[in-house]
Amino acid sequence: MLTLEILLLLGGFAALYFGADWMVRGAARLEGSLGLSPIVIGLTVVSLGTSAPELVVAVLATLEGSGDLAVGNILGSNLANIGLILGATALVRPVMVLERVVRREIPIMILLTLLLLPLLMDLSVDRVDGVFLCFILGTYLAYVFHQGKKAPPGLITQFSGLTEASRKTAFRGFLLDVGLLIAGVFGLVLGGKAIVESATFLANELGISDMAIGITVVAVGTSLPELATSLMAAVRKQTDIAVGNVIGSNIFNIAGVLGVAGTVEPIRVAPGALRVEYPAVVILSCLVLILPLAFRRQGRFQIRRLGGVILLGAYFILAVWVLA
Repeated sequence: MLTLEILLLLGGFAALYFGADWMVRGAARLEGSLGLSPIVIGLTVVSLGTSAPELVVAVLATLEGSGDLAVGNILGSNLANIGLILGATALVRPVMVLERVVRREIPIMILLTLLLLPLLMDLSVDRVDGVFLCFILGTYLAYVFHQGKKAPPGLITQFSGLTEASRKTAFRGFLLDVGLLIAGVFGLVLGGKAIVESATFLANELGISDMAIGITVVAVGTSLPELATSLMAAVRKQTDIAVGNVIGSNIFNIAGVLGVAGTVEPIRVAPGALRVEYPAVVILSCLVLILPLAFRRQGRFQIRRLGGVILLGAYFILAVWVLA
């Protein structure tokens, strides 16, 4: 039975990964066929697509009464995004961090992370908290759209080929894109359902909390889209996209995923989360601001390979602390 649940968990991760990929491709090509600009597609589809696994798992876990699994997945995903994904990306290739990311996006992520503390002090995320977080996300997205003309050229180039090709598709191509989008959403829901059920079973069998398994195993699995996107960006020497992907995903996880999940159903938070898991996220969030400043060379911000080692080391130390 234990082996079957592990296989179900792995199958859920695979369904989430491919579901997110299909949804992004289908939605991007559909939006491109409607004449929307590549940067608009990038800011909407990529942000939603890479955080879709966390969103689906959090909502399903909340509806099934596993609030700790939902919160653990969100906090753990932010830990994995910074420590594991950004750290591994820096090992592949030194990560260039744009000045606007250091001065705006990273501070916004840190401020949003700190804002969680007063919201979690009553050990719950109720519908008022959820609506408030969704409002913050909407405000942030409006700001991002306003700043869209200043977006990195690499981000625009990343979607230009896809959208140009989509404008040339016929009606048959349109139907295929719709089918791809539907298949992606179905894969996300199916994978999320499998993960919630198997993770809850494994936590009970192994005698650990839903929070612990959510912040480790489930968080790493749902962060696979971010990992794939960031590593591919590093291979293509577009490391600024990798940083933007991680920071944007963390902002969306807090404001969007937790906001939507709390709005759908109030979430109870374990007291231990404020003593261990939450401080761990704050530490890594601050570290991702300190490293580009420390490794600044000739006015350029970067996270060098030593910074990658520091991020990975911090992630594994904090993961052990969480599980202790």
